Order: sequence, then structure tokens, then C-alpha cells
Amino acid sequence: MKTYYFTLILSGFLIAGCETQSETVALKTVLKEKFYIGTALSVAQFTGIDTLSERVVKEHFSAIVPENCMKSMFLQPVEGEFFFDEADKFVAWGEANSMWITGHCLVWHSQAPLWLCVDEKGENVSPEILKERLQNHIATVVARYKGRIKGWDVVNEAILEDGSYRKSAFYEILGEEFIPLAFQYAHEADPETELYYNDYNMNYPGKRASVVKLINTLKERGIRIDAVGMQGHLGMDHPDIREFEESLLAFAATGVKVMITEWDMSALPTVQQGANVSDTTAYRQMLNPYPVSLPDSVSGAWNSRMSAFLRLFIKHAGVITRVTAWGVSDGDSWKNDWPVKGRRDYALLFDRNYQPKPFIKELLLPEQ
Repeated sequence: MKTYYFTLILSGFLIAGCETQSETVALKTVLKEKFYIGTALSVAQFTGIDTLSERVVKEHFSAIVPENCMKSMFLQPVEGEFFFDEADKFVAWGEANSMWITGHCLVWHSQAPLWLCVDEKGENVSPEILKERLQNHIATVVARYKGRIKGWDVVNEAILEDGSYRKSAFYEILGEEFIPLAFQYAHEADPETELYYNDYNMNYPGKRASVVKLINTLKERGIRIDAVGMQGHLGMDHPDIREFEESLLAFAATGVKVMITEWDMSALPTVQQGANVSDTTAYRQMLNPYPVSLPDSVSGAWNSRMSAFLRLFIKHAGVITRVTAWGVSDGDSWKNDWPVKGRRDYALLFDRNYQPKPFIKELLLPEQ
């Protein structure tokens, strides 16, 4: 069996040694002194169905978050009827493999059960009824995993890029107060678990200002908030890394930690909002330019940009406690098949053969 000698160099962190061809250096080991490195898991990946992904997760990651099974539409599809089978298995798998376990998510306008905010006529319920339903859902779910789940994405994606609040049913019925209430209910159910606000496009100045204001308001009212989750859904042309860093520092300045959540980066052209993606065959082909593999030039640019963001995260490891990819390998990515069926993307840290991408491999430098 061939032997390879390697040197790990990562922002001043150096290890030297050797490994056999069949051995690898775990990503979680390289980053252990920096932050947890995590991934989102589908049901197949923690129930023994997708064993290839499971192997990669066990070897390389130190934190997990559920992709779907803890969203409210899955946990309580019918009022008063909770479905915990998959969530229970997720938490048990995380404990068995010594993972930092994050729950995702308690309050989100999308993937919420239809009954939650409306009455039998389909009209918005009263503030009192919505408060009762939210409290019951949050208390039941959080208390079930008390002492086992380390932190919760309490509220997800409630603020728009211009800084205004999303006009969700939660907002229409309760106004801005639905966020403090959700954090309060979660804290009451498990006073020790960490509580997070999670959102995307956090580089926008308007959203940045509103999130800072939200954090400060919660803290002034004595309501626990431990971290902000900055979703890392990146593109080849957005966001500007300097603006991303500005938001990171602004959130940290409030006294909370920062978590990079849902990290991935599409290698494909950015889809403009409002575009009719089914007009022509040519347009569909334009949206799916690399149906087999990435050209070397695109792969190089993709890896360079991902490496730049990883270096940014390491630079601010003092305030970043977790970096979590939204999926294990390229085949798992939600970017595939969107916005047109068959669209093939290359968005994650591991390729479709479950091999680390070049920017990850750069952490392992063979001696010449």
C-alpha cells in the first residue's frame, strides 16, 4: 500500500505526518480548534439508507442539523398530532456519533402546516389563538429534546433585504412581537439550550440593520438569544465578501456569536427573480450549462471563491462557533433540479463521488 506524507497548513495551524492511500485527514480534526464543521442531513442519511453519505459525515463532520424532519409541517401536520419518529432518530444518531445537534426550525413562514395560522374558514386566527398554538408547538418540541439538542433555529427568514418584516401570517396576526414570543417560549421549554435567529442575504445593509436592532431589542427585554445564523447560500457573483464580513462583525458587536449556516455555492448562472424559465429550450440549456461536469476554469473559480470564504470564517473563528454546509455531497444539494428539472449543480464541499473538493484538499499538502 502506498504511503503519502502530508503537511496540514490552515491559518497558522500545522500538523505533519503520513498516511496510507486508504486513509484521510478528517475535516473536523483540521478545524477542531476553530469551530464546529457541520452538515444538514436528510432522513436517508441518518437511517441507514444512504450509507455513503453517512460514512462521510461520521468521518469529516462534528455537527448536524436536520434538513426537513423538524420543520413544523412534518412535526405537527395536524393540530395536536405530533410525528416524532424521524426527529427522534435524527437526535439519537447525533448522540451516538458525538455530534453538536442543532434543531431546525421552530417558526418559519414556509413549510408550516396549513392549520397553524388559520381557522376552519381559512381566515387568519386571532392573536390569542396563534399565541396559544405557537406556544404549544414550541413547548412540546423543545421540551421533548431538552438537554439533548444544543441549540435551536427559533425563527427563520423573517426579515427582508430592505430591512422590513416579511408579511407572513405570523407578522399579519402578531406583528413584530411574534419573534420575541417564539424566543420566550423556547427558553421556557429548555432554559439551557441555545437560541438562534437564522436568515439569508444577510449582507444587505437594510437586513443587517434590522437584525442588529432585533438582537438588541431581545437583549434589552431580557430575552435570550445566543447567535445569529448567517445563511451561506452563495453564488459566483454574490454576495460581496466584504459586505458579508461587515454584517458578520455587526452581529458580533451586539455580543452574540455568529454561525455560518446552510453553506453552499452554486456554480451555475444566477437566476433572476421573475424570469420565465420555461420559455424556450435554449433558455433551459442556458440554465443547465454543465450537465456532466464543470469545466476546469469554472471549477477553479468556484474553489477559489469558496476558499476565500473559508479563510474569512477562520479569520473570525473567535466569534464564529459553527460552519454548516447545507448537504453532504453535490448530489444532495437543493440547487439541483431548480428552477428547471434536470439542472445539475456543484454546490457542496464533497463531489458526487463523495470526494472532497480541491479547496478542501488544499488543507492536505503532499511533500514534494
